[in-house]
Amino acid sequence: MAKVAFTVNGAEPCNLYPAFTLAASTIASGDDVIMFFTPCGAPGLVKGVMEEMKVKGLPDLIDLVDGVMMLGGRMMLCELAFEAKDIYPASIRGDVEVVGATTFVVEAQDARIAYSF
Repeated sequence: MAKVAFTVNGAEPCNLYPAFTLAASTIASGDDVIMFFTPCGAPGLVKGVMEEMKVKGLPDLIDLVDGVMMLGGRMMLCELAFEAKDIYPASIRGDVEVVGATTFVVEAQDARIAYSF
């Protein structure tokens, strides 16, 4: 089993849909998935934000997220996001790990592929 790392740099559908679509495909294929959300991607992890995103012709975003998480994917949020984006820890989804960038870098060192959205 290989590891694939994703960096999510925005909270718009054009950032979240491709990241989670590829993450779902990756994890369904048997590879490990780690996703790191930078401060600019952090607003997408606020409870209720992804539930409201609907894009015609694309699968339900929450179904993709839930599938990734159910199969063992990991979502990491840069700890700098709270101050940088005025987000409170209690407003973030419960399945998100808050980490420093160094933690992600260490976790991603043996990733076979890295994507950035």
